[in-house]
Amino acid sequence: MTRKIFVTTALPYANANFHIGHIMEYTQADIWVRFQRMMGQEVHFVCADDAHGAPIMIAAEKAGKTPQQFVADIAAGRKAYLDGFHISFDNWHSTDGVENHQLSKDVYLALRREELIEVKTIEQFFDPEKAMFLPDRFIKGECPKCGAKDQYGDACEVCSAVYTPTELKNPFSVLTGATPVMKSSEHYFFKLSDPRCIAFLEQWTQTPGRLQGEVLNKIKEWFTKDDEGYGGLGDWDISRDAPYFGIEIPDAPGKYFYVWLDAPIGYLASLKNYCAKTGRDFDALMADESLEQVHFIGKDITYFHTLFWPAMLHFSGRKTPNHVFVHGFITVSGEKMSKSRGTGIDPLKYLGLGLNAEWLRYYIAAKLNAKVEDVDFNPDDFVARVNSDLVGKYINIASRAAGFLSKRFQGHLSADLGVEGRVLLDGLRAHQGTIAELYETREFGKALREVMMLADRVNEFVDQNKPWELVKQEGKDAVLHDVCSVCIEAFRVLSIYLKPVLPALVAQVEQFLKVEPMQFADAERAMGAHQIGAYEHLMQRVDAKLLDALFEAPAAPKVVPGGEDLAPEIKIDDFSKVDLRIARIVKAESVEGSDKLLRLTLDVGEGKTRNVFSGIKSAYTPEALEGKLTVMVANLAPRKMKFGLSEGMVLAASHADEKAHPGIFVLEPFPGAQPGMRVR
Repeated sequence: MTRKIFVTTALPYANANFHIGHIMEYTQADIWVRFQRMMGQEVHFVCADDAHGAPIMIAAEKAGKTPQQFVADIAAGRKAYLDGFHISFDNWHSTDGVENHQLSKDVYLALRREELIEVKTIEQFFDPEKAMFLPDRFIKGECPKCGAKDQYGDACEVCSAVYTPTELKNPFSVLTGATPVMKSSEHYFFKLSDPRCIAFLEQWTQTPGRLQGEVLNKIKEWFTKDDEGYGGLGDWDISRDAPYFGIEIPDAPGKYFYVWLDAPIGYLASLKNYCAKTGRDFDALMADESLEQVHFIGKDITYFHTLFWPAMLHFSGRKTPNHVFVHGFITVSGEKMSKSRGTGIDPLKYLGLGLNAEWLRYYIAAKLNAKVEDVDFNPDDFVARVNSDLVGKYINIASRAAGFLSKRFQGHLSADLGVEGRVLLDGLRAHQGTIAELYETREFGKALREVMMLADRVNEFVDQNKPWELVKQEGKDAVLHDVCSVCIEAFRVLSIYLKPVLPALVAQVEQFLKVEPMQFADAERAMGAHQIGAYEHLMQRVDAKLLDALFEAPAAPKVVPGGEDLAPEIKIDDFSKVDLRIARIVKAESVEGSDKLLRLTLDVGEGKTRNVFSGIKSAYTPEALEGKLTVMVANLAPRKMKFGLSEGMVLAASHADEKAHPGIFVLEPFPGAQPGMRVR
């Protein structure tokens, strides 16, 4: 019977590009999905950008963009990573899509009907300098349980304690460094402590096979209060006050869903969006009891996916996940990654240097298992393993036999293969079930070790039969034909076993072998008297020098005494691309709804004026600017902002530490300069 499987990875937060941790998670899920498809299963593999929350709102503000444009710019860069590493998502969406807005409201209203939503007046930290309530991740302090410093306001990364921000010791605002003050606000809570939720989660988490053993052990800690009263399931604050970029709560103006409520609902929203694109019935699919729902996530977000998420789904009348597969982090030579120390892996730099994406896919897969363990990337081990396994063992089989078949037998395979060859191939096929089970259970490292053990057997067969000597001997053509045909058939079987990990390489193999895209069951059947194509080299060895370049630490910046670090050095050609012009400020006015921006009308000597938004309101009144000359970037692409179109940028100076040395100073040229003159 064909299985129906709905698979997701954790939604990446849309405030930055992908890092190597994303690529590791997506690769793990992609391998599992590709294997399921090779087994003939129906798989729907989706993801989306996690597009809401205060961090994105604040980052967009700093960039002078609307949150929507900021997220769109990040999303536009995703394709290069996904295509580059052969990640096979069926759909990529956004939690700011209409589907997620509606589904989030539907889930909330269903929970409210179940009387699992409660409104409480709470004391919450407020940044007096920023004039906003602080999200958990914008408050830091000392963990109330273990005393670890510099911990966020929701959970301790040292002892895993979960708490409220107000429990932190010596808290401070991440935004301004100010000591937050307490203010009252009405908040909406999901009653996770309700006996119904606890009873459901105790049953759901204990369902055999749903969660890994390490995850179950951690969940037991979360269910239990310690001697100091920490732990136990508490009600979950699911609302945030304006200003906030997110989904407004129905019938609660000025209140928004906390990003962690609508983010996982984004899994369903992306699937719904995919169904609409492909003519499928989303509601019917989700109502199908045979549908398996599977999530791949990192260990840092286990709490949300194994407690809040299933409870939200269950009590809103929806299907709950069949499996939540948790993985560890990725380290480099045993250390946490750091760009400044040259121990970080930039995925696009990896691809840009010409490093094969499937080297990394193979190496990651060779380290992965079904446990919650960190994966370590060791450059020396990477070079040795890829060169030994993929080139020295696997590719070597085809390269040692294909030339003889092409030159002596016009690419035709022998139909006989010989007794010894058939025994070898039967042995390879006998491992199909074992390898399939290892893929199914995400024991990818064991699966690849099994495949390489089989490759060793094939290479031993080649060494014993020595086709390079048979070709020189009279009357040995039939033996040579059989030996080389066995090698190619063995290579095909091994390629099937490796296809989930190496999809692009095996696509080349399929062209070389002149076969249709291979399924797992194809390992059971021989090609027979088949004609293959001309062999072309399939994979190069890793050049260790490329790894050196990958981990080359960025050059240390030049430092100006008492000031800000100089930007990286540029060439004169780079500077000449920036068109700086003298501009006259014809008009300046405040922007309604913004406490930072002034709208400037500029004459740049073009016979028309330009509209520019500038964040200088704290330093200048409109009257002080009108009639003044300044310098602007004239060839900057126009940027659509919340308040209108900005057609350039006015130059101003400020200190690196604006808090300690406040002040913004708009550049003003000496008398005699005229609008339109170029600054050279």
